[in-house]
Amino acid sequence: MVIDFHTHIFPEKIAAKTIAYLEQKAHIKAFGDGTKEGLVKSMEAAGVDVSVVLPVVTRPEQFHTINEFAAKLNEKYRNRQKRLWSFGGIHPDSADYKKELRTIKRLGLLGIKLHPDYQDTRFDDIKYMRILDYASELGLVSVVHAGVDVGFPDDVRCTPKRICRVLDEVAPENLVLAHYGSFNMWEEVDKILAGRDVYLDTAFTAGQIEDETFLNILKKHGADKILFATDSPWSGQKETLAFLRGLAMDKKELQKILGQNAKKLIAQAFLTSVGQGGETC
Repeated sequence: MVIDFHTHIFPEKIAAKTIAYLEQKAHIKAFGDGTKEGLVKSMEAAGVDVSVVLPVVTRPEQFHTINEFAAKLNEKYRNRQKRLWSFGGIHPDSADYKKELRTIKRLGLLGIKLHPDYQDTRFDDIKYMRILDYASELGLVSVVHAGVDVGFPDDVRCTPKRICRVLDEVAPENLVLAHYGSFNMWEEVDKILAGRDVYLDTAFTAGQIEDETFLNILKKHGADKILFATDSPWSGQKETLAFLRGLAMDKKELQKILGQNAKKLIAQAFLTSVGQGGETC
């Protein structure tokens, strides 16, 4: 099973406009149209079985709309051959973050996505640390954008140093750092993050990171804590798979990265959800 742990989609009525806006802001070209149908077509072409969808709550008042959309998406694709599996989202300025995290749990969503740049908050802000701590208590997976965001290149709100502070103070469980620890800050990832108790995903690394750098971090961090991810539609699923399969790594390590690690992580979160009264997925 191949699991892409980091993808994005948008409601059909705003997908085209949103993609065009983000392309212009980030000066990049999307590989897809940002719709759920477009993502499924990409999965079919690449041989991806499951795509984890990561919604971003950019304003606190979006919470219910975004998470209800995520829950409906999961229900729609529950028994599909090509499955979309959405996490939830929460904003650090939530008036009641514990209540909202419990709502995410009740909806059967197994994790959350945080984006310090689009939420204009430093990752080591107490507001994020409280969310991560309680998310860990609830057994939720937390995925955070890490490193440079191409749309906000001049102000990096989630750096390896800030991440280390959070790990030291909160020690969140099941934390996934997108973009291989921190996009375009991989030398620092290698020095101070590789080997810590955290997952790294491979989103938006194909064509961006040197093979030697990728393999150095892999050797130091270990294949058990690395997740195949693309950041679709901003990176191609087929292209990212080709990049990973072309690296000089052990086949068993590659199998762990492409799906085994994600399957274990999702299964763990699912069992915790059932045990705490969350909806089945």
